[in-house]
Amino acid sequence: SMAMVLGACGAKQQAESVKGTEQKGTEASTAAKEESKEADSKADAGDGKTYKVGILKFMDHPSLNQIEDSLCEELDSLSESSGAKYEYKEYRLNGQGDASVLNQMTAQLLSDKVDVIVPIATPAVQVVQSGTEGKNVPVVFSAVSDPVSAKLVKSMEEPGGMITGTSDYLNTDAIMNLIFAANKDAKKIGLLYSKSEDSSKAPIEDAKKFLANKGVEVVEKTGTTTDEVNQAVDALIAEKVDAIFTPTDNTIQKAELSFYEKLIKAKIPHYGGADSFALNGAFAGYGVDYVQLGKATADMVDEVLHGGKETATLPVQTFDNGIATVNTDTAEKLGFSMDELKEVFKPYCTKVEEIKTNQEFAK
Repeated sequence: SMAMVLGACGAKQQAESVKGTEQKGTEASTAAKEESKEADSKADAGDGKTYKVGILKFMDHPSLNQIEDSLCEELDSLSESSGAKYEYKEYRLNGQGDASVLNQMTAQLLSDKVDVIVPIATPAVQVVQSGTEGKNVPVVFSAVSDPVSAKLVKSMEEPGGMITGTSDYLNTDAIMNLIFAANKDAKKIGLLYSKSEDSSKAPIEDAKKFLANKGVEVVEKTGTTTDEVNQAVDALIAEKVDAIFTPTDNTIQKAELSFYEKLIKAKIPHYGGADSFALNGAFAGYGVDYVQLGKATADMVDEVLHGGKETATLPVQTFDNGIATVNTDTAEKLGFSMDELKEVFKPYCTKVEEIKTNQEFAK
């Protein structure tokens, strides 16, 4: 998830790690695209095919903004290279984390007769899926951690309907390994998440399994508003947990800036499922590169609209979750040395990024 603030230096490696079949598909289609570029532009020049791309982001939030910016950048570059033209500026919407707004905006995109809808983050995708039922509009989602559990697709390999996309599926065991690499004596782990977010369910179950096998005590606290999240954090501090884990949970991420200083004061490292947690003061974030995720989503839009691929058979793309992002300010205040952290994290990451506390990623 560690969106490269330093630019997508991990992009090539990420692209290579796209799993098996998808990888061959993507690379082959990229190569084919290169070769047939001239033929395509000639073929399409006749009808000068322009596609309207509706983008519906769940809420304004650093990781989701990063995905959206990267998606739009890639659509621009495809408009120059692929022979098709992608228009999204009029159809780029933000659902403000509100289900009724998301519903309204889905209806708006349908009345704008967009050729595809790209919802970003699970709650937005679920609204778009029900809003487009029977409407024959393809949906290419981005950043759905568990598309099968969220009942969006039948399987990752064969989505089976009008919907496919990219997943920021999180390997929870890898984050657990980071927690114990940094503190091998940890005896009590806090789990902090929102019950209202489907994408948090599976990683929380995985974390519980991992910790039970290790014989480590677990303290679970949840919240659905920033106030509730702060109460949950206070409760975890009172329980004297050794570390706290949060999956790719938008609710907790949104609240991070309001409580990270309390956790520093209590000397408790917070590990989150995206680099935006670390950006907003958490000790560490871990997961997929969101810049790469946005780019891959745009490429799938191109495969569906311009390449004529069926969403039903176009596999959901997953990535190697290999980047840990450590907040150097927080690490220092918690008494960690960056050199030692890089050493102990090395076996579990393709890369360790450093970040300082800020509200947004530097453009």
